[in-house]
Amino acid sequence: MSLFAGAFQQGCFYGIVSVGVYLTFRILRIPDLTADGAFTLGGATSARLILAQVPVLALPFSFVAGCGAGLITAFLQIKLRVAPILAGFLTMSGLYTINLAIQGGAPNISLLRTTNLFNMIPFLSKKESQFLWPLGLCLLVFLVFALFLHTEKGMEIRAAGTNPQMAQAQGINVARAKALCLMLANGTIALAGGLASQYQGYTDINTGSGSLLVGLAGVILGETLFPTSRLGWKLASIMTGAILYQLLLAVVVRYSFLPAYTFKLVAAALIACTIGMSQIKKSPQNDEL
Repeated sequence: MSLFAGAFQQGCFYGIVSVGVYLTFRILRIPDLTADGAFTLGGATSARLILAQVPVLALPFSFVAGCGAGLITAFLQIKLRVAPILAGFLTMSGLYTINLAIQGGAPNISLLRTTNLFNMIPFLSKKESQFLWPLGLCLLVFLVFALFLHTEKGMEIRAAGTNPQMAQAQGINVARAKALCLMLANGTIALAGGLASQYQGYTDINTGSGSLLVGLAGVILGETLFPTSRLGWKLASIMTGAILYQLLLAVVVRYSFLPAYTFKLVAAALIACTIGMSQIKKSPQNDEL
């Protein structure tokens, strides 16, 4: 039972990652590889602030740091005209060094015996905190973006991603809208990384590896299982998809006869099947090899 409870809790903060991936992958329609580095950046920033005994600032500063990473990617794309996929890769590569510097050159930081979100409220047990914080933050992110994307700025971002030429003709600053979207997307992913580091009790320089793919799996799985055109319901569906993906992995781990070292292969296969399901559903005709 603890395995599935842990999968649900991890699904909550990967649901937050899925929202960030959705902003770039679906709204801006660009593949942003910054996500893996931003997730680790959030974890490293959160860990340093917790060790500095200011845990209240850990998540807000994780978000701000992620926004900074998104701004760098936006600068490369918009000002230097670097291709989106290459801009994200360059930022992600640079963040490896930055994350190491934040961690004081150490590949990992332990948060054992420190005050953090999961033990700072005395009347909540550890299990209650591990359930309530990921779920509460997941719901908060859903509510904030469900409201924000219906505001004027949110509508500008959606217009800039859907039809940049038409948006420009309507007086929308497309470059500014894209930059804001990239900042919010990576800030959200870094926020999830900050939460994950506190949940796990440590942060590692490679902890964000694969975050983009897991977030993308949540987006695709949610859209495949719960198709909807309403934006609020779509955000809810991709968060649910991320949780279901983690539960599915837990089922495979719990009942599979495969050795533990095949976990990443199983995860990659599940992601491939998830993406394949959505593509077959959209275009059911058979392609000849």
